[in-house]
Amino acid sequence: MAEKTKERYHLLDTIRGITLISMIAYHASWDLVYIAGVNWPWYMSRQAFYWQQSICWTFILLSGFCMVFSRHWLKRGLTVFAGGALVTLVTLAVLPQDRVVFGVLTFLGTAMLLAGALEGVLDRIPPAAGVAASALLFALCRNINRGYLGFGRIRLMLPGTLYRNLLTAFFGFPAPEFFSTDYFSLLPWIFLFFCGCFAGRLALKKGWLKHPCMYYNIPVLSLPGRHSLLIYLVHQPVIYLVFAIAENVR
Repeated sequence: MAEKTKERYHLLDTIRGITLISMIAYHASWDLVYIAGVNWPWYMSRQAFYWQQSICWTFILLSGFCMVFSRHWLKRGLTVFAGGALVTLVTLAVLPQDRVVFGVLTFLGTAMLLAGALEGVLDRIPPAAGVAASALLFALCRNINRGYLGFGRIRLMLPGTLYRNLLTAFFGFPAPEFFSTDYFSLLPWIFLFFCGCFAGRLALKKGWLKHPCMYYNIPVLSLPGRHSLLIYLVHQPVIYLVFAIAENVR
């Protein structure tokens, strides 16, 4: 269900721009700790974990939400997936000890392609029910990378034979030796993406997209939000360059 409009919902760009700034700050902090060797205990805290999760959750939900406007999901999905492949290749070549395998771009590209291919099926599900079901499935599968379904004390342990190789890692079942500094498998994250998809459909159905706040523009934030893929691809090399210059100056 693509929204046939040339209108620009600046609020979405602004949210994406704010999240990009947060992501850049988080990755700069990561570089300080793991590359520059800065002793920063807070970065290992639960608060820092919540910071990281707020970034990835926002990106995934927003990407799913924006599928309601996507008239070129195949091109977009392939482009984002290719960006993820590029990140993997570069990190394997330059920083193999900090490699990114099945990172967020690889996941988002896959999710876009899957949601686009299933558009007809998703359209037949009532949006509110889709949001609720997707949220529940995400919660149930949240710890699938760790070997079980459920949460809290309610756990269903999964067979260890599922966690075998690189292919199973892509779906959410990483082998014990699998390592990636940025890992977003199809499960459980596809359900969070679908939650965003159904939220976008619900907003369209209820007319929420016509609210004046959707058109409020803060250029300094919405502009980077409109170029999120490019910024994602170049921000880490720029951070490395800034740190290298700072080190030489010092």
